Amino acid sequence: MFMEPSMRWYGPGDMVPLSFIRQAGAEGVVTSLYHIPYGEPWSVDEIRKRQQFVADAGLRWNVVESLPVHEDIKLRSGNFEKYIDNYKLSLRNLGSCGVKTVVYNFMPVLDWVRTDLRYRLPDGSQALYFNCRQFAAFELFMLERDGAERDYTAAQLADAKEYYDGLTAAERRGLCANIIDNFPGFKGVKIDDVRRMLARYKGIGREELRGNFKRFLEAVVPAAEEAGCVLAIHTDDPPRPILGLTRIFSTQQDIDWLLKAVDSPANCINFCSGSFSGRLDNDVVRMFNSCASRVAFLHLRSTEHLANGDFFEANHLEGVVDMYGLVESIVNEQKRRQAAGRADWRIPFRPDHGHTMMDDLSKPPCPNPGYTAIGRMKGMAEIRGLEYGIMRARRD
Repeated sequence: MFMEPSMRWYGPGDMVPLSFIRQAGAEGVVTSLYHIPYGEPWSVDEIRKRQQFVADAGLRWNVVESLPVHEDIKLRSGNFEKYIDNYKLSLRNLGSCGVKTVVYNFMPVLDWVRTDLRYRLPDGSQALYFNCRQFAAFELFMLERDGAERDYTAAQLADAKEYYDGLTAAERRGLCANIIDNFPGFKGVKIDDVRRMLARYKGIGREELRGNFKRFLEAVVPAAEEAGCVLAIHTDDPPRPILGLTRIFSTQQDIDWLLKAVDSPANCINFCSGSFSGRLDNDVVRMFNSCASRVAFLHLRSTEHLANGDFFEANHLEGVVDMYGLVESIVNEQKRRQAAGRADWRIPFRPDHGHTMMDDLSKPPCPNPGYTAIGRMKGMAEIRGLEYGIMRARRD
């Protein structure tokens, strides 16, 4: 097999133990030091503790997901210079410990957004879901974002109000928590926290955020090069403006800009097929081929879209992503790297956002939505089987 099968793990308190991850067929573990506050440096001692914990389970910490970028860096305000220095120190420490692939994102305020974390599918399993009506109700009548009404038609405004008025107090709290309080290392977020963070971005448009991003890369990519690390940016999720905030890594144009902005082999992409597929005008296979040599890590999943703009996480071989075409392109890229003698010719991947199914449905709700064991194991088996079939059919 070519791709390096991996699974995300949220640390010693994760409901899915490392023994299950190993049994599922993973070789690598994708994790982070979630107990360290955003912006603080990661020490060699803390890195080695986590590394040894993973090694004791017969696995390898192969990808950091994520090394968070502090909001001050995104805004180039406050203590951003200190946080950039801390980021560079963390990269040097990771490199010295042999953990070389480092994922991050540059999404303002919220890393990803869904409205329903337990959407029931016809087969009884549960998926993550983005419901446009629910999201409109949240930002119009709960968050009360200034100017939000300009993003909706009169019909959408009326529909969102009708939905909001029909919710109980408990349902309103649940919807709010689904949207703003699901980020590891950043738990306990309240709606007033989101309001304060949004206020800091007032007047920050696409070009200014892009400029701040480029200056961040110019500062930290040389440190990554020196440490022997690669930085891999995660796709915006969903890949569209959210809460009046611009997004800068959602499209083919954004990929092209990134690779030219800082042209370094350490400036790479965490290619998330599911996140890119959140826009129906994104050709996911073509996008991968356009940046294949700079893909350092893969999230493989797909989405299913409804006519009203809603979408949900599909089974890994279903939905709008041409998963056969994508895995075939990945195989081609790995063969090219292998022939060129690249040490990183095997690209690590993880099955992303599995459905909650079977015995996992009877367990307490997973504190990390989309990361129950059985659904991800199913996705890993499907993707590894697809890769194996492609390779055998071609006699690779």
